[in-house]
Amino acid sequence: MSFGDYQLELYLGALGGTLPAHPFSYAELEADALAALPPELRTYVAGGAGDEATQRANAEAFARWALVPRMLNAHAERDLSVELFGTRLESPLMLAPVGVVGLCTPDQHGDLHAAEVSAATGVPLIGSTLMSDPLEDVAVACGEGPKWFQLYTPKSRELAASLVSRAEAAGYDAIVITLDTWVPGWRPRDLASGNFPQLRGKALANYTSDPVFAEMTGPDPDVATTVFTWVGTFGNPLTWADLPWLRSLTTLPIVLKGICHPDDARRALDEGADGIYVSNHGGRQANGGGAALDWLPAVVDAVASMGSRAPVVFDSGVRSGADVVKAVALGATAVAVGRPYVYGLALGGVPGGVHVVRSLQAEADLIMGIDGYPTLADLTREALVRTP
Repeated sequence: MSFGDYQLELYLGALGGTLPAHPFSYAELEADALAALPPELRTYVAGGAGDEATQRANAEAFARWALVPRMLNAHAERDLSVELFGTRLESPLMLAPVGVVGLCTPDQHGDLHAAEVSAATGVPLIGSTLMSDPLEDVAVACGEGPKWFQLYTPKSRELAASLVSRAEAAGYDAIVITLDTWVPGWRPRDLASGNFPQLRGKALANYTSDPVFAEMTGPDPDVATTVFTWVGTFGNPLTWADLPWLRSLTTLPIVLKGICHPDDARRALDEGADGIYVSNHGGRQANGGGAALDWLPAVVDAVASMGSRAPVVFDSGVRSGADVVKAVALGATAVAVGRPYVYGLALGGVPGGVHVVRSLQAEADLIMGIDGYPTLADLTREALVRTP
């Protein structure tokens, strides 16, 4: 069965009188989901840094590349599989870490539901440090499939070690260390609404369930104590000197998220990182940095120049299956999607999230089939041309 067969399910359902319950276009998905979310979440999920030029650039960058169709190379079955740290995935998709996904479903258990989407589709979840349920519960909801844990490295080294060891014990397969969020970015939409969920005690379940954090707050802390303790330890301005310590915390693969410069990629691998994650946080952290997609090829080349087989994960601005195909052609090993699956969950719960993931996979699969690229290996940079 090909991913593209999802469209046959939908057409056959329509013949039986059942039309699709969820939108297909990103614009419609976003509009409907934001209408369903409470006001305090709309700006946080949809907004970006500054005037949001970087956020817009992320999405618009994909239109500057065109996939050249190649005919008489039709294959009824396509192979979208990829290997990450010894695990074979059926597609290059991943679910990017989103710190407020837990709040985006009516029952406030969106992290668990994101994990259920992962279990249903086989697409790995990268669970955020900022969860509404403990990382152990989210790992169970992911089932037997692969899952990664994203670390916002706290100032307390003991707390960092505890979070990483808990993730390792819970069965996560890699640790993603986010480098660009040691201080919140300038986000006018959130500033105007006074909205910062963690300052209201939201999405802090990994802290309140942690024994080291419990020692920091004391027994039976109130919300204010929890929040002020979190504020005091969140946001460690990491430097290269911290990398050996981070490497010492676990035997799991370490992936550094936020790498956009080839020199940083080379040094990261030299100093013990196992994977590179090209991202500008979807434009939510720093404005004026351009599209993350524009930095991807040089980072991929830097990794290759070292003779390294380290995977390069990419996110920022991915909105469609066509975007996934183009990111892979520019060298991404895996492509993580953020807002689209969050909007799917917000609008339709687990079925909505599954619909978004299957739609992305189906579109990517059909594009590859129609345009004559039967495997991911066929999607090289030569398959793309730059458009005006």
